[in-house]
Amino acid sequence: MAIDTVSTAKPSSTTDGHRRPLGASALWSALYGLGMALLFTGERILGSGKSRAVASVLGLGLLLLAVIARVVRAGKTAPDRRAVERQFQSMYALGLLAVALYFVQSDVPALRDGKLLEATWPKLATALGAIWPVLWCAAAFAILPMELAYAPMSRAPLVEIGRVRAAQFSGLGLAFILTFAFSLSYATSERDKKVDLAYFRTTRPGESTRKIVRSLEQPLTVAIFFPNGNEVREEVDNYFGDLARESGNLKVEHYDFDIDPTKAKELGVSANGIIVFARAGHKEQLGLQLQLESARPGLKTLDKEVQQRLLNVVKPSRITLFTQGHGERTFDPIGDTDRRPGVRDLRGALEDQGHSVRELGPAEGLATDVPKDATLVMVLGPTKPFSAEEIGALQRFLARGGRLFLALDPDGGVDLHELLDPMGVKVTMKMLANDQVYARRTHQDTDRANLVTGLYSSHPSVSTLSRQGMRAPVVLPGAMAIEAIRDRTAAQKEYTVDFTVHAHFATFPDANGNFQQDQGEERKAWELAAAISNKKDKIEQRVFLVGDSEFLTDQAVRFAGNGLLVLDPVRWLIGEESFAGQISTEADIPITHTRKQDVAWFYSSIFAVPGLVLGLGALVTRRRRRVRRGSPVGDAPPPSTTTRETGGAS
Repeated sequence: MAIDTVSTAKPSSTTDGHRRPLGASALWSALYGLGMALLFTGERILGSGKSRAVASVLGLGLLLLAVIARVVRAGKTAPDRRAVERQFQSMYALGLLAVALYFVQSDVPALRDGKLLEATWPKLATALGAIWPVLWCAAAFAILPMELAYAPMSRAPLVEIGRVRAAQFSGLGLAFILTFAFSLSYATSERDKKVDLAYFRTTRPGESTRKIVRSLEQPLTVAIFFPNGNEVREEVDNYFGDLARESGNLKVEHYDFDIDPTKAKELGVSANGIIVFARAGHKEQLGLQLQLESARPGLKTLDKEVQQRLLNVVKPSRITLFTQGHGERTFDPIGDTDRRPGVRDLRGALEDQGHSVRELGPAEGLATDVPKDATLVMVLGPTKPFSAEEIGALQRFLARGGRLFLALDPDGGVDLHELLDPMGVKVTMKMLANDQVYARRTHQDTDRANLVTGLYSSHPSVSTLSRQGMRAPVVLPGAMAIEAIRDRTAAQKEYTVDFTVHAHFATFPDANGNFQQDQGEERKAWELAAAISNKKDKIEQRVFLVGDSEFLTDQAVRFAGNGLLVLDPVRWLIGEESFAGQISTEADIPITHTRKQDVAWFYSSIFAVPGLVLGLGALVTRRRRRVRRGSPVGDAPPPSTTTRETGGAS
């Protein structure tokens, strides 16, 4: 018996008495979107005048035309496609409803001498002002995925209504998620109540603090005055427990002010919440709050505060002098005309390390001699030459084992060759630039003078930076190169010169100040800093030289490795290179953005991220569709058929 099969499935075309609908579906959605764009332009960008009316009326006309076209399409197509068209009509209508609600609460009624809804019904106006964007987003976010799902089925015999409906629900779901996110953001901003969910972790002993404790040669006692069971005491005990394991010379004792008044009087303690560091009659105190909530700021920076007290006890006499009177960078502006950035933060950092910071100029005796108790002298960016008497005082200071930190600028015009020539080094007095790697500040060519580098030697003065490498770059704005003098004399060769910071290999000397590499301006890894030493008869001179002083200013010293490029060299200069290392902190660093960055973050979160989600969804959908099309024929469902017996042998 022979069997003939005849398909009964009919395509949505003229075979069932219906004509093809007018135009592609995406055409009318694009027209609908254009109408919305014109409305946005008229109402939100133009805002007033005849141009607003033209754009808004034209936008409304396109919206109505798109809706009418959808209604006509539904009447001229097959039942399965008619259901899809009705879904589009519902979303188009939802968008029109959003537009209508917008006009009701807008200033349009006042254009015809009417009253604003905000004046008569303020609560209703506020509600409509919040509802219409939600309805508009729901319509817009649903129409786009519906078109993406419907487009591949334009010539299919049957339309998968479920796929279009799923795309519609996906778009509505995304719109509802965004609505919830914006509502939550608005509510939290209005409530303005802050809750710290990132806390709590007390700082742990840092590398530098551990080294200080390891170097203890005499016992040091830490007396902790807290009541038993106190939460802050538990955090403090964890910190000092870790620190005490570094050396047997660190002894930690616990007291309660109310129970041990005699010990408290002996150590000068007046209440609980005090930590006393005592050695050989020298005492330093650190105070903390007793309540954990109030003590959090102090516990986050506990390592820095402890290190400062330890250094004051272990190394009590360290006096650092800043030369003045030659146009150097100062702690505070000298007058209204002083526009150079100051070094107040640098002074604070040195004081945190236990330094007593003073100024040294002609009025303080620099022309006579450097004070005998001075540990370190810093010369930062002078713009006027030193007198012969002052140079002589600095030379005598070095001769008796003094330590000198020099930071010179090319535009300052002071090269201190009187001090540097005997050491066999010189500064080029030509500003360096780099057109490949630099720090942007003004987005002008002048930014090319902001050198950025992470190339360091292994010298003790940059030990922490050398371990960090590219993770702790330094920024040197307007730096100049340092060079060794050729054919050094025997006296100059007695000085050991180690170049500690190297510029990027594409750096060149910008002799004419055009921030472009010209002929004769060689690209290479110029030397930016040098550690110089000379030891004779147990007396050692040490000098640290940097071809820039702006990296020490308040605007730059906090950046990445800039702080380490002063703290570690200072430690090396005064013979405390064994204490080099980073200070541990759990303090939160605020994230700051420029106005342009804020705008970029806003638009990327509003448009880029949702667009990425939609694009990824479309890509995944297309890939799944291709897999289905490439599946074996036997896996596809059989078409609807009828059988007819024609006789004969099978």
